[in-house]
Amino acid sequence: MNDRAMWLVVCAVLALPGGAGAEDAAMRKEGSEGAAKHVAAREGEKPAPRGRLVLKQKEMLQAASPWMHAAYLKPAGTEMINPRGVSTDNGRTWSRIEPTPAFDKGLPHGYRREVAPPFVDPVNGNVLRVVLSMDTPGLDPKIVEPPVALETYYLRYRVSTDGGRSYLFDERIIQKGKTAENPFDGVWVGKNGIFLGDVGSQPIRTREGLILVPAQVCVLGPDGKLASPGGGFTYTDVLILIGRWMEGGRLEWEISERIQADPARTTRGVIEPTLAEMPDGRILCVMRGSNGGRKDPEFALPSYKWYSVSTDGGRRWSAPRPWTYEDGTPFYSPSSMSQLLKHSSGRVFWLGNISPTNCRGNSPRWPLVIGEVDPKSLLLKKESVLVLDTKRDDEEGINLSHWWAVEDRETGDIMVAGARHNIGYTARQPYLIRVGVE
Repeated sequence: MNDRAMWLVVCAVLALPGGAGAEDAAMRKEGSEGAAKHVAAREGEKPAPRGRLVLKQKEMLQAASPWMHAAYLKPAGTEMINPRGVSTDNGRTWSRIEPTPAFDKGLPHGYRREVAPPFVDPVNGNVLRVVLSMDTPGLDPKIVEPPVALETYYLRYRVSTDGGRSYLFDERIIQKGKTAENPFDGVWVGKNGIFLGDVGSQPIRTREGLILVPAQVCVLGPDGKLASPGGGFTYTDVLILIGRWMEGGRLEWEISERIQADPARTTRGVIEPTLAEMPDGRILCVMRGSNGGRKDPEFALPSYKWYSVSTDGGRRWSAPRPWTYEDGTPFYSPSSMSQLLKHSSGRVFWLGNISPTNCRGNSPRWPLVIGEVDPKSLLLKKESVLVLDTKRDDEEGINLSHWWAVEDRETGDIMVAGARHNIGYTARQPYLIRVGVE
């Protein structure tokens, strides 16, 4: 779905407590030096050493690549699916499909259904589509992310057992023992919405066979109304939905404990979680934060990504902390999506934006980089970071966000499909990048 930042949200910041402020100040000094080292140089200055990531190809396209939002349909082989069709030859050619039933036809005026890209269970091959939903009679469908969505967003899901050609049902996601009106602990439709982040917020299957769906939920104050502890227009916690496969292709749903940020350090809470299960079974969650707003007019708060770790399959999570390089050096990252990608080699890679200086809210969303996650510390390996694309000297600015990364099974390369968006998101240049994993 579209980036949550496109609400044009204005955020505010609470005063930093002494402890957090001291830590941030120390990290800020190191961050300006550590981040600059890796993003000041343009891509391709020197070949990557063996064992590292290599930029093999970058192609500008006339239209979006079919690798965008694509996934493999079976545990092995080259059959693929994307929201528009299927491929039997590893993405070289595609055939359009029209899934049945047409759940979204005939909805009352004002109702909305935004269907997330397909997730394919890598063991049983079931295709899961999570659906961001609003039942708002009469709402103008031309309004992009209307404010009422913060109260009315809820989630549905669909499951296919025939490769996405037909779906068994379209149902609400409801925690076991809850109701449609109160689908999860602390969530009431019409009071506080629950929704997915950008496309980096993809489900995963754990070694337990559980399906984890990373979501974000608006918070309520003591008066039962939307609250923003950071003082901004929106504020969210992260909530992981935990599904277990049942007969008939349905999932029985539980939830994790919430991942809750310190509003004095990230003004919009934690946003757009991305997940990966590490080789030792721990689950890493990397999240977007934010700075800026009426209480932080100079954007003084450090612009970090945040991370949390689960050691029990996604049920309980550590308090979020700034995500750094593996040696503890911080780096700056704008309020933007990111993606964790588990490779067939067992290695885990992260794609996102890293800036040489402290960011200002959502900007700058360049360069776009990829790097490897250290399997012990669960932090980013500094020397692995590779710049995939960045602002050109003749450009006023660029947004390198909303991409989709997937491993090419034939080669082991990482395919990154996306577009170079201008500052106002009124023009774009699609691209396809191939990254070698050595």
